[in-house]
Amino acid sequence: MSDLDQQQVAKEESAASENDNTDSVSSVETASESPTTQPPPPASFEMLVSMLFSQAMSMLGQIPDPQTGKTTTNKPFAKYTIDTLEMLGQKTEGNLNDNESKMLSQTLHALRMAYIEVK
Repeated sequence: MSDLDQQQVAKEESAASENDNTDSVSSVETASESPTTQPPPPASFEMLVSMLFSQAMSMLGQIPDPQTGKTTTNKPFAKYTIDTLEMLGQKTEGNLNDNESKMLSQTLHALRMAYIEVK
C-alpha cells in the first residue's frame, strides 16, 4: 500500500470514528434535552430493592407490561428475583441502616405472600 493510500485510509477511519462519536453524543444530547425525559434517581439500596420488587411483582402478574398493557406470570423468574433479594439481605447483614433493613424485610414478605397466591 502506498503512503497516499495509507493516508487516505487513516483519514477515512478518522472521519468514521468522528461520525460515530458525533452520533452518540447527539443522541445523548437529544435525550437530555427532551422535556419529558427525566434523569434517573440517584443510585441507592432503596432504589435497587424497589426495582427488584417491581420486577418480581410484574413476573407475578401484579403489574401489567407497560408496552402491551397485559400481565404475564413467570413464577420461576419471580422466585429468582425473590431469592436474589434474600441473598442481598444476607450479604448486607449488619451493614444496612434501620430503614433499609425494614424495607428489605417488608419487601421480601410482600413478595413471598404474592408468590404463594399465584397459581
